[in-house]
Amino acid sequence: MKIASFRKGEKESFGIVSGSRVTDAGGQSASLLGVLRESGLGTLKPGGTEYALADVTLLPPVTAPEKIICVGVNYANRNEEYKDGSERPKYPSLFMRTPGSFVGHGIPLIKPRESDQFDYEGEIALVIGKAGRRIPREHALDHVAGMTLCNEGSVRDWLRHGKFNVTQGKNFDASGSIGPWLVTRDELDPAKPLSLTTRVNGEIRQQDTTENLIFPFADLIAYITTFTTLNPGDLIVTGTPTGAGARFDPPKWLKAGDVVEVEVPGIGLLSNKVAAEQ
Repeated sequence: MKIASFRKGEKESFGIVSGSRVTDAGGQSASLLGVLRESGLGTLKPGGTEYALADVTLLPPVTAPEKIICVGVNYANRNEEYKDGSERPKYPSLFMRTPGSFVGHGIPLIKPRESDQFDYEGEIALVIGKAGRRIPREHALDHVAGMTLCNEGSVRDWLRHGKFNVTQGKNFDASGSIGPWLVTRDELDPAKPLSLTTRVNGEIRQQDTTENLIFPFADLIAYITTFTTLNPGDLIVTGTPTGAGARFDPPKWLKAGDVVEVEVPGIGLLSNKVAAEQ
């Protein structure tokens, strides 16, 4: 099942996607987050108005998550890309992003006026469906409601403003995107290999498979829940492959008018055009 959050006029809702249409299911709860927290996706049934996807504005599937936890350097080739001679990390590198730093599918990414070093990072995001703390690895994927896509847009020079953190460069308003919808785990098994491709203006920039993750999805959930409780609606953005714009010589920074596409067969295509901040 594919579930999208959307805006139609002044109304925000969510619904079940079939082909090029979405059927409103918002009569059951105020939001997809509400369903995840209150009753679970197994209770979700369409019953409202049907819209063409082209006639609604898609929002990030979970519009107000409690936590968005992002993973850095999680593909084997990405660790080698740094060319610093370091061994594979023992533990994941983690940082947080705010909901306001993301937009939905089809909404412009905003290149901030403070920098020309605006970059893309195509990723798979896990959406948590069942709360848990200190979750064993063997049960970790039972806590996943489904998956979606993310362009974890980054402002590279702002990643280096602080000595020990990347928070600033990862949280410019509307600098990244999530979507186009959530695909439930009964439709796509997160334990099986997934192929991820990122394109800029049709050119393939990133391409890899989750078989090459340093920390697979289950390991991430087990590690993260050692120190924090994951709640329904929380997102884990699981890392990007090699090929971000910063790694080219010279770098290939995003500019106004560029189109970034992140695609995973079975999940879909997340596409956003870049706009300069006014």
